[in-house]
Amino acid sequence: MRIPRAIIRLIEAFEKLPGVGPKTAQRLTFYLLHVPQEHLESFANALVNLKKSTVLCSVCKNIGETDPCYICEDRNRDKSTIMVVEQPLDILAMERSGRYKGVYHVLHGAINPLENIGPDEIFIKKLTERVKGEGERVKEIILATNPTMEGEATAMYIKRQIIDLGNGTSSIKITRLGVGVPTGADLEYADDMTLRHAIEGRREF
Repeated sequence: MRIPRAIIRLIEAFEKLPGVGPKTAQRLTFYLLHVPQEHLESFANALVNLKKSTVLCSVCKNIGETDPCYICEDRNRDKSTIMVVEQPLDILAMERSGRYKGVYHVLHGAINPLENIGPDEIFIKKLTERVKGEGERVKEIILATNPTMEGEATAMYIKRQIIDLGNGTSSIKITRLGVGVPTGADLEYADDMTLRHAIEGRREF
């Protein structure tokens, strides 16, 4: 059977997505063949505008529609507390819990030598620059990286970097999310109650 080039190209495009294997890519492609053309065009436009209509917040590195993002601009947020998370999806999870009123910093990953991801590949330096720039205004940094080997290694590295900043930052309290989030789990999949307990039970790190 000779497969049309358009189908092959789309299958190959799907295969590049994380978690999508050849079989899934084929199923998705042939499913889309039965979708009305107007729906396909709407889907295509959403993809095209994904990056055109979003920006990276210059303060916290969250993804939003404005710079600074709506959280950083909110005067009711506690700017003295910064929660460090791995991905923007983690912010959505924390906001659903309704317990956290501080601001965030998104790393966009975790230190993972096996994947050639070091400290310079994620936004750790931007965090230390932010903390140093804001000085005594920052009272607490909550390390909310995932409870995985990579997340723990990232948290330890960040702690050392904050301590090494020295003057003006020595009084900053560094905490880690409390019990409740299972080891090896991602924050984005945790339920609201678990996250509430994790925030309330955070400990010195």
